[in-house]
Amino acid sequence: SEVLANEAVSCLNRAMAALRDIWEEIGIPEEQRLERTDVVRKHIKSLLDMMVAEEESLKERLLKSIALCRKELDTLCKELQLGPFEIEESTILQMEKNLRTCVEVLQKQKRDRKQELKALQEQDRALCDILCTALFTIDTGSVPSLDDLDRYRRHVASLNTLKEQRREEFVSNKRQIVLLMEELDHTPDTSFERDVVCEDEEAFCLSEDNIMALQNLLQQLERRRALNEAVCAELRSRILALWERLQIPQEQRDSSA
Repeated sequence: SEVLANEAVSCLNRAMAALRDIWEEIGIPEEQRLERTDVVRKHIKSLLDMMVAEEESLKERLLKSIALCRKELDTLCKELQLGPFEIEESTILQMEKNLRTCVEVLQKQKRDRKQELKALQEQDRALCDILCTALFTIDTGSVPSLDDLDRYRRHVASLNTLKEQRREEFVSNKRQIVLLMEELDHTPDTSFERDVVCEDEEAFCLSEDNIMALQNLLQQLERRRALNEAVCAELRSRILALWERLQIPQEQRDSSA
């Protein structure tokens, strides 16, 4: 920078020398030469003052940006539940750049957390509608912490696992219930039974109460089948005893069977 400054002074001196030579060749009087020199001085001073003012303005803008970035960083650190952000001391220009970069990084973290929270909430609502469970409790008015998001992810994962377990149980029990109803010649006569047999499997509410009601229905049908089998066995036993008493031939017994 010192070399450039010396070169600038040298350029100015050469320009002034050239102007003096020109004025002398033209024959401009000394008094007018002084006036013209003063005009040159004022012009150069005005130009330099303007350049200094522009650079001072740039410096003020950078300092203002630094202050705003520091304030924004403090706010973001609190929202994201992070410790104070440490910035190494450096030039004004480099510090402003570093601070802006940090602000952009934390703003992205904030956006990413909010977007993930929104996605988890959508999944949670859908699962709770199917399972008839309560929504996960989380403060939606603030930026979630990493721990909050981790707990929410694990909660949604557990609901997905529960949904798959209940879906498998529902499909398995429904299959057995349909077979038993056909075997018992039983027509669904309650809204719940009609829902189980007729409704789309994906639309069936997999609440705990519904799963228990499904198990109870299956057990009732199994008891009815067991009772029918017991009655049939008793009737067969009586028929056999009657055949024995009446001495019915085996051929006739086989044809009756």
